[in-house]
Amino acid sequence: MSTDTASDSETESTDEPPTTPCTVVWSQGRPYVLEPGTGNPRWVGRDNRGRPLALTGADLRRRGWSYHRAS
Repeated sequence: MSTDTASDSETESTDEPPTTPCTVVWSQGRPYVLEPGTGNPRWVGRDNRGRPLALTGADLRRRGWSYHRAS
């Protein structure tokens, strides 16, 4: 029997964010969507004042992200 536990996708992750366009992830209580297109991929969401905010994958890793909104 193995004592290793699989990482739960509901917990915050420091792994690479997904690369599938239109994927939604959560970071710091806000949703971010991966915009499709060529060039550098960017995650687009809103800041705490409702202004558009674009993040790189590295920004998202630093902030922490998950597939589910924190409760």
